[in-house]
Amino acid sequence: MFENLTDKLERSFKILKGEGRITEINVAETLKEIRRALIDADVNYKVAKTFTDEVKQKALGQDVLKAVKPGQMMTKIVRDELAELMGGTATDIRLEGTPAVILIAGLQGSGKTTFSGKLASLLKSKKGRQVLLVAGDVYRPAAIDQLKVLGGQIGVEVYTEEGNRNPVEIAENGIKYARQKNYNVVIVDTAGRLAVDEAMMQEITAIKAAVKPSETLFVVDAMTGQDAVNTAREFNERLDFDGVVLTKLDGDTRGGAAISIRSVVNKPLKFISSGEKMDALQVFHPERMADRILGMGDVVSLVERAQEQFDEEEARKLKKKLVKNQFNFNDFISQIQQIKKMGNLKDLASMLPGMGKMLKNVDIPDDVFKQTEAIISSMTPAEREHPEIINARRRERIAKGSGTTMADVNRLMKQFDDTRKMMKAVAGGGMKMPKMPGGMMRR
Repeated sequence: MFENLTDKLERSFKILKGEGRITEINVAETLKEIRRALIDADVNYKVAKTFTDEVKQKALGQDVLKAVKPGQMMTKIVRDELAELMGGTATDIRLEGTPAVILIAGLQGSGKTTFSGKLASLLKSKKGRQVLLVAGDVYRPAAIDQLKVLGGQIGVEVYTEEGNRNPVEIAENGIKYARQKNYNVVIVDTAGRLAVDEAMMQEITAIKAAVKPSETLFVVDAMTGQDAVNTAREFNERLDFDGVVLTKLDGDTRGGAAISIRSVVNKPLKFISSGEKMDALQVFHPERMADRILGMGDVVSLVERAQEQFDEEEARKLKKKLVKNQFNFNDFISQIQQIKKMGNLKDLASMLPGMGKMLKNVDIPDDVFKQTEAIISSMTPAEREHPEIINARRRERIAKGSGTTMADVNRLMKQFDDTRKMMKAVAGGGMKMPKMPGGMMRR
């Protein structure tokens, strides 16, 4: 995400390269390029203009330390202003009431139903809540079935009323059912339309008045750019929602909606969503997003994702095995499974400073580990436990069983051996972590 904007901002900062100080002349040229970059990224023109005016005010007269170059100082100012523009700090979701009711609104196709499932999964797994999903979309074909499927995937009950075409009644009855069953959070998925219309607004307003939600979230497709911002404004005027959710952010390389939406509707961006997996939902952190836009990575989010997947006790056991050089293919495949749970690999790699630019034209497919997993699956339990017994005849059998070649098996064996040696050195202290198993990236 944001690849084009990141590149253009980086080029704009180069105008100050070699300059001894920030002046009105060189800052004006830099800000002209920054404003152009923001508008090209589909940022609202007024927002872009106000933003660059704020940056100019802070940059002019700024005392630049000898150790800090003007370009670096400008980057810092732009980073801080971007974070402020997008909200400054993360805004948590309110879960008040018994049960707490969360109302989901938005246009058809924005990803409301998928987001409802993702939010239920997040509240259940990370906040320990007992969640009930209410299927209030009575118009879109298969909407109820979709929510049931998602609920089944994450182990969350879905309340439905087959044949009832009154979404207000369904929402009210769903909340009564939640109280009877001791659910403490109710997420009400509502119908969308292909465009903002009066009937839709009246219906969603009636649902809100009836259920009195502690949180009303407006879901919008990031790929629609400025249309997303305009739609959010129209909804907010009628619905007065509490926060915005941007979906399909992985398909938006411009990022204008994420940058503009807070300024236009004066409501916080609370979640960003990408992909179809139920764990592909993140709390929106403006300062971290500003870092990513400027190519600085997002190491904090990367560490948080890793902590969610890696068990401390298992990590201690693994370290003992590494020190004794007992790391085997069972451990290897276990590490791969944990990494896969963390999310899209390219997205993860881009969280490291500088990696986003390096990976811009590199394809890291979702099935990147498929061949490695096939080869390891073709090994016997003894071979996975004791890799040293895998001789040439065994490698030939493994290659046939996995549908790969001897060269593929040999390559994996060498990578595994190199990884084991490096990880042993790391566990013993003093060395950097090795690269991930090779063959993951292809142009």
